[in-house]
Amino acid sequence: MIEVRNLTKRYGDKLAVDDISFSVEKGEILGFLGPNGAGKSTTMNMLTGYISSTSGQILINGADILEDPITAKSNIGYLPEIPPLYVDMTVDAYLGFMYDLKRCKLPRKAHLNDVCNLCKISGVRNRIIRNLSKGYRQRVGLAQALINNPPVLILDEPTVGLDPNQIIEIRTLIRKLGKNHTVILSSHILPEIQAVCDKIIIINKGVIAANGTADEIARSLTNEHKMTLRIEGSTHTAADKQEITNAIKALGGVKYVRADMEREKGIYDYDVEAEEKTDIRRAINDLCRKKGWNILMLQLSDLTLEDIFLKITMGDAASPAGAASAKPAGPRLDLKIENGELVAAEKGSDTPEQKNELMTEESAADMDKSDTDDTTESEENGGEE
Repeated sequence: MIEVRNLTKRYGDKLAVDDISFSVEKGEILGFLGPNGAGKSTTMNMLTGYISSTSGQILINGADILEDPITAKSNIGYLPEIPPLYVDMTVDAYLGFMYDLKRCKLPRKAHLNDVCNLCKISGVRNRIIRNLSKGYRQRVGLAQALINNPPVLILDEPTVGLDPNQIIEIRTLIRKLGKNHTVILSSHILPEIQAVCDKIIIINKGVIAANGTADEIARSLTNEHKMTLRIEGSTHTAADKQEITNAIKALGGVKYVRADMEREKGIYDYDVEAEEKTDIRRAINDLCRKKGWNILMLQLSDLTLEDIFLKITMGDAASPAGAASAKPAGPRLDLKIENGELVAAEKGSDTPEQKNELMTEESAADMDKSDTDDTTESEENGGEE
């Protein structure tokens, strides 16, 4: 239904989207994720034909979005993050206008009634859009995307501004639409993506960093064995926590142990992480039996979508603390006023006299630093030289 082949987008020297390819079949709901600046919005805009690609191809139900834009766009219902509403119109007039704009062939009155009932906006059809709450405006935006019953729906942040009950209703609606439509859903609300979507694509730095179900992506990211333990110490005191933590750390194959909150007096949760492909559950059970500790819970911890997102988008983003200082510094500027105008000159363009003065100042600073270092060393040695 949607096929993206080697899609690339450049803005001058900046490569926003770098040769990405993916496909979405009919009846699939695809979650499209990415941090700010990753190329997600650019990709969504190219999918809808709002902007053109630098190279590559997008097929919507077999129609090329660049070669045959009218046919391709007639298959798309699009809800941008900010709904495209004419706020001085009533809801009914606006939806009628969108019906005409899309040259819809379905029975007008019945179709608009069905769309309004589906989005639960029948009670506000005669109201001016400007006077609606943000949640209702979002619903009207979704209704315009559904007019003409397009086979492809592209929804960008569809639940922004909705209350919890409305969010649940929209999620249910998206799942219902996904049975007969191809849906691409973009959202920063990760539980929403996990609850609704069949597949997930995570784009980072212009390339696809992950593609598949949440379970498939999690398995490809890590083989780590994580679990949460709830253990009752023998003395029911805080001292048990440190004893239990140290004892679990001493077991073979344990990478990490952290004591969490106290659930009841003397009963704590412990986050435990084992070495790759190492099962330490039996060793923990033996340890607790010997020590007289009771295991009240042992739960394996799978990666959540939030864990996956952070691991992919931040895994290689962290840099050493000194990395920033290693970059060449930009030119230092001297600012002065000449003939009533502000003039900026690079430090590197100093006159010979200024350079000599600067060298003298730097030499004096070095001597001061040397004296300070000697004093510090002398103090550390008890004042003895």
